[in-house]
Amino acid sequence: MTKPSDNPADPFKKALAEATKVLANDPELTVTYSMDPSGLTPDTVRLPQISRRMTRDEVLIARGTADALALRHKYHDDGTFNRYAPQGQMAFDIYDALETARVEAVGARHMPGTSKNIDAKIGNEAMRRGYDGVTSTEDAPLAQAMGYYMRHLTTGRDLPAGAQNVMEIWRDFIEQQTSGTFDDLDSFISDQKSFARLARRLIEDLGYGDQLGDDPDDLDSDDDQNAESDEDQEDLESESEDQEQDDENEASPENSQEEQQDASEATVSSDDMAQDEYTDEMDMPNDEAEAEAPQPAPFSDADPNYQVFTSKYDEEIAAEDLAEAAELERLRAYLDQQLEPLKGAVSRLANKLQRRLQAQQNRSWEFDLEEGTLDAGRLARVVANPTTPLSFKREKDTEFRDTVVTILLDNSGSMRGRPISIAAICADVLSRTLERCSVKVEVLGFTTRAWKGGQSREEWLAQGRPQMPGRLNDLRHIIYKNADAPMRRTRSNLGLMMKEGLLKENIDGEALEWAHRRMLARNEARKILMVISDGAPVDDSTLSVNPANYLEKHLRDVIELVEKRKQVELIAVGIGHDVTRYYERAVTITDVEQLAGAMTEQLAALFDTDPRARARMFGIRKAM
Repeated sequence: MTKPSDNPADPFKKALAEATKVLANDPELTVTYSMDPSGLTPDTVRLPQISRRMTRDEVLIARGTADALALRHKYHDDGTFNRYAPQGQMAFDIYDALETARVEAVGARHMPGTSKNIDAKIGNEAMRRGYDGVTSTEDAPLAQAMGYYMRHLTTGRDLPAGAQNVMEIWRDFIEQQTSGTFDDLDSFISDQKSFARLARRLIEDLGYGDQLGDDPDDLDSDDDQNAESDEDQEDLESESEDQEQDDENEASPENSQEEQQDASEATVSSDDMAQDEYTDEMDMPNDEAEAEAPQPAPFSDADPNYQVFTSKYDEEIAAEDLAEAAELERLRAYLDQQLEPLKGAVSRLANKLQRRLQAQQNRSWEFDLEEGTLDAGRLARVVANPTTPLSFKREKDTEFRDTVVTILLDNSGSMRGRPISIAAICADVLSRTLERCSVKVEVLGFTTRAWKGGQSREEWLAQGRPQMPGRLNDLRHIIYKNADAPMRRTRSNLGLMMKEGLLKENIDGEALEWAHRRMLARNEARKILMVISDGAPVDDSTLSVNPANYLEKHLRDVIELVEKRKQVELIAVGIGHDVTRYYERAVTITDVEQLAGAMTEQLAALFDTDPRARARMFGIRKAM
């Protein structure tokens, strides 16, 4: 007999899962609850976790997320969506936001109760991203505004406050640019293909027509013409072959024999040439043969089988090269303003960390030296006997004055809003605090240059979609602060994380390997690498044409390599995501407000001289 659950949230979660299957019209659909970001795959819906307390906000957000994902499962076709999807990033974001609004509008017409639930989800997302406080188009994303405007037109409902604010900021521009295109909108809503064409027209109206790429309908027309041309060509070739066969039948036996002999001689000659070339190749010195066909080095030290389709579009770039100095200052000011309420708590954490680190330095001195700092404790001897020479002392070097810390920040799209803001300010505080303790700090970030593959995917498509291409996106690795640069000179760089459009997808394994290589090149005796991430590696372009665990396996392999070599001490902080399944030393937080404290405690524990205290901090169950 199954023991009944004592979790009061379980009955609600079970009922919500069944309702989601019914709404999606798919009884085989799997519904899970996780701290990972919500999402949808062809056979699974992942909903936000619900605590035992079952607060009102948790329930509303879970219901709204479930309804939105179920409707997308029911009314959305990936094939049609991908067929008409634009190539440029901004155009694709608008296209995706419009499709989301369409799906939810169709659902609202058939099931009006879903609108209220989805409003709660939209309101929560808008509040989490700070949309209620934006005042200009620079801070309000146009793609989101288009999605909100479409939802408003199709459902006639008022939007939640933050979403309404973003829509109103862009409303005049949208209505002016798309005048007439929205006419007869109702006739397009139920047909995804017709709506996709409408969305492309709207994108062109907004001034992003250059990002649309080729029109799929025009390509179909070209394909039909090419097919007809191929059929005509085949008919002509068939007629030509028939004519040649007739000519051969009419030829004399002697001529046929001569032609066969000529063909035989030609074949022998061709074979002789091939054999000569093969012999010449075999006679070549080994050095020349190797020079002509070098074996490519493995792309990853952790996994020789890890493949990358092309790395020529990847970039390693300084933060100041991604934005003008004035923009960086503005973004930094926005970051400071957004986190004004946390300043007091952050300062206290910084002071606490500094006190703990300085207390663990175990300062010691060398006495009775001929030069250094005057030893005031020995002055009494000089007073008693003026002939006694003055005594000096010098402080001994401490262990972690020869230490470097790298903070590697996940710059993926799921970090947008509050998580990336907290991560940025904590990187700032930790850098300044560790600098006071003579510890060098490097701050790095990782994301991709584009959604859905970028130029790498375009090249892959142009080459005929070869099987198992490996990683299929353009990496962007960002250097916010070099370890040798003082924080006062690079402070504004951290504001770049607030830049709209910067945060995209995350390929953690290669980023970790990159940061590890940078640390190995340093001369410091002790090296500490802290990773801050909110989820497993995700890149739709790569995972759509490779095994589902391709990027996750590589991340595990890199972590194993780093931890096995023990040249770098590796720790991790997971934001709403259980990273303890990847990293040996890790903590997971469920609220971004805990991030500053978690980072502080981890670093303090790393510098703790008591190995048992360090083990307790990270939950490492090993015999001491």
